[in-house]
Amino acid sequence: MARALDRDADGTPYANDVLVSPEWVAERLDALRTDDPATRLVEVDLNTDFYDDGHIPGAVGFDWGTQLRHEQRCGLPEPDTFERLLGTHGIGTDTTVVVYGDNSNWFAAHFYWLLSYYGHADAYLLDGGREHWIESGRPTTTAVPTFTRRSYTVSGPFDRVRAYREDVERALDRPTALVDVRLPEEYGGSLLAPPGMVESARRGGHVPGAVNVVWSANLRPDGRFKSRDDLEALYRSHGVTPDDDVIVYCRIGERSSLTWFALSELLGYPGVRNYDGSWTEWGNMVAVPIATGSDPSE
Repeated sequence: MARALDRDADGTPYANDVLVSPEWVAERLDALRTDDPATRLVEVDLNTDFYDDGHIPGAVGFDWGTQLRHEQRCGLPEPDTFERLLGTHGIGTDTTVVVYGDNSNWFAAHFYWLLSYYGHADAYLLDGGREHWIESGRPTTTAVPTFTRRSYTVSGPFDRVRAYREDVERALDRPTALVDVRLPEEYGGSLLAPPGMVESARRGGHVPGAVNVVWSANLRPDGRFKSRDDLEALYRSHGVTPDDDVIVYCRIGERSSLTWFALSELLGYPGVRNYDGSWTEWGNMVAVPIATGSDPSE
């Protein structure tokens, strides 16, 4: 695959070549609709309603709520489940996977993070996601493509990108940058979950010592990522540096995946992990410390 987009909107190179532009996808729509497994376009949404209404031609649709979460444990899909999902949709181990989705790429970024966790080496995120594509007047279709089943085998998991509750507990006594990406009301404890969301917690607040950098601060008004300089300035202003061991979290791990992507992939911070248990786990545990109130760094 030719290099996609390794520069921000201002022309400054990001740390890694992990974004593709809407223009890049638009120029390759004919190829993306073929059965060739070289490149596969995947839309990931909370459910399939948006996909069913219309999606980028050639894209397959993944339902994050039922296909990318463990049915009983509300955690990550097992390796064999993940393998079947990708293989069934014509994705092989060597396929270039381009991901996009709703909510400014929340769930797409989580799938990208899952691909990293399970060792898929060739993945990209469509800058701007579903909303930017549609608002730019680019084509959509309701036709659902079918592709030849491929063999897929994970090479992970790689825990260097994932934090567990034990890691967060240890971080309370170690020099770790904890980044809470939720709304200020969630961080402060007055709101347990965004309106309309099901998973919640018994207690509100945040992990002691965490700073509040809302996920949307990574994006421009049009939904595309901010420049590298702007992202670096954003996190530097909250005391988060490339030298830090960083753990990001939200409520169920999807919003924090977007921040993980910005820090780990766009800025190249070497020690960033996503705590996918997030507040649904921490806020429901017994005897763990919880802080409330606003972020003192602001």
